[in-house]
Amino acid sequence: MPSIIGGSADLTESNGVQLVGDTNFSGANPGGRQLRFGVREHAMGQITNGMALHGGVRPFAATFLIFSDYMRPAIRLAALQRVGSIFVFTHDTIGLGGDGPTHQPVEHLASLRAMPGLAVLRPADGNETAEAWRVALQREGPTAFVLSRQGLPILEDLAAVRAGVRRGGYVVADAEGGAPELVLLATGSEVSLALAVRAQLQAAGRHVRVVSMPSWELLDEQPAAYIGELLPPGVPRLSIEAAASLGWHRWVGADGDIVALDEFGASASEKEIMARFGFDEASVLARAEALLRRSPGA
Repeated sequence: MPSIIGGSADLTESNGVQLVGDTNFSGANPGGRQLRFGVREHAMGQITNGMALHGGVRPFAATFLIFSDYMRPAIRLAALQRVGSIFVFTHDTIGLGGDGPTHQPVEHLASLRAMPGLAVLRPADGNETAEAWRVALQREGPTAFVLSRQGLPILEDLAAVRAGVRRGGYVVADAEGGAPELVLLATGSEVSLALAVRAQLQAAGRHVRVVSMPSWELLDEQPAAYIGELLPPGVPRLSIEAAASLGWHRWVGADGDIVALDEFGASASEKEIMARFGFDEASVLARAEALLRRSPGA
């Protein structure tokens, strides 16, 4: 799409927003689509809004999720004015590793979800990310992508991804051998973790469904019948997301459980830090088994 234009706050390569084969915009090269904003997140966001308000282009701005704090007034104005700005936020959890808690977002995802008029999508893999772009380019109003740094496995059912992302939530892997006894809800990099835990539970004879929920806002727009089919009443739910727990109680209900991050991170390798804060297979499996034992009919 030649109308797409944008760039990053001096993090183009880290954010993965290099427009391959394109050139930098400048006074001498007004046809370039790659913008080098420099380290000024607030101004970058407002410039992006200005281009969206002008029309003729679909602008995006990118930085680390932790630095969305500096952009917040611009994001809020985009939502208030219902302009089609696209905000790309990467390095979205403690999984980024060694930079430590100053660069590891905790409360930022919940903060973005609290903003009226902003669609927030946290994709689980490259295919969900591609569909998130399709959603952003087709909707009115601003969109924020929340993306991982670490490499993630690819979801195999592309048809399910294409149909599901635009609805905000969908079944990635259903219970085998019977109706679901447990629903694992996850977003982003934790979807693959949920799938790994499901595999262990299924091998132990339990019937477990995994639901990817890339966008609460899009799921909110779906008919109640769809949400009820996705999250069957009476079936316990365990959410898994490496961010603040705020908001998840609505989705898991009074009888569910939440694997979340309600404290600041630490400096360690990705594997070490995720295990330390309970985002490894053994820890989540234990939480799932405990929830199954508490549920009626266990």
